[in-house]
Amino acid sequence: MREVKEYVCENPERLDAFLALQIGQTRSQVAQLIKQDCVLVDDKKVSRPGVKLKKEQKVIVEFPEAKIAKPLDVDFEVEILYEDDDILVINKPSGVTVHPAPSVKEATLVDWLKHKGVRLSTISGEERHGIVHRLDKGTSGTMVIAKNNEAHELLSLQLQDKSMGRYYLAVVTPPLKDDLTIVESNIGRSSNNRLKMACGLAHGKYAKTVFKQLLQSNDEKSQLIACKLFTGRTHQIRVHLESLNRHIIGDHIYALSPKAEKSERILLHAYIIYFIHPSTKEKLYFKAGFDEIMSEAIDKKFNGEKINEIIDTDNVIRSFATDS
Repeated sequence: MREVKEYVCENPERLDAFLALQIGQTRSQVAQLIKQDCVLVDDKKVSRPGVKLKKEQKVIVEFPEAKIAKPLDVDFEVEILYEDDDILVINKPSGVTVHPAPSVKEATLVDWLKHKGVRLSTISGEERHGIVHRLDKGTSGTMVIAKNNEAHELLSLQLQDKSMGRYYLAVVTPPLKDDLTIVESNIGRSSNNRLKMACGLAHGKYAKTVFKQLLQSNDEKSQLIACKLFTGRTHQIRVHLESLNRHIIGDHIYALSPKAEKSERILLHAYIIYFIHPSTKEKLYFKAGFDEIMSEAIDKKFNGEKINEIIDTDNVIRSFATDS
């Protein structure tokens, strides 16, 4: 049975922009819903994403039934940090792609969820849209997954209004010069290398990242830093570091000299996630521990006596308290 939702436009704006915000999807995904005759304005089906809505116009969305593909065999495990009827919070392993795509041949996080019997939200009729936000394949750490459409919508809105956020930890080389570094620079697809994103492009989207020094390595050639995102652009941390002539150890796309520092994985980890629970409205914080490779790399490079104090959850969050 199709799920039907009703929304009321409070201010005049384009239909696709209005719905994208309401249901937590991109404009292209909204356009697909319109193409499938799933969107009605004042009880009349619309055919164009650019329809201008008037104040107090009623928009109805008849969500299509989910197309659920058979999961691939999974050869990895995922640590569950928290679970209830609405959400699942996990520690995503490095090397795992979040959701299927034509170029992805191996099992993804969505395949793991299917094997676990976790019911994802199905906005837009595709099961993968239980994924509220993403992490790059090589990046590990905290992710929240919506288990129903209501949770998905509310969490997606939090991404928009910044009441959801993450603090990342990374090992970079060479060390940053300043204790706190703010980078505000548009990010878009590189015209020279389609695998990369680039800063300062006219067609790019606004992006802001704050980097905080945490601890210098024993040989003073690298540094443990914390990163706070104020926007969620593709490869944002890596691109903004590249603009400072810095890179994360193990990053073979943006590295200045990939052979200088070898690592089995990129040393980038989504350490802390915070958001407001969609049902209880309680503000929650979750921390994800390092995997063995990242733990060994940090133990080898840094003073072990200082690490635990430095990466204490409260200390990481406090270190950004003066920034806005």
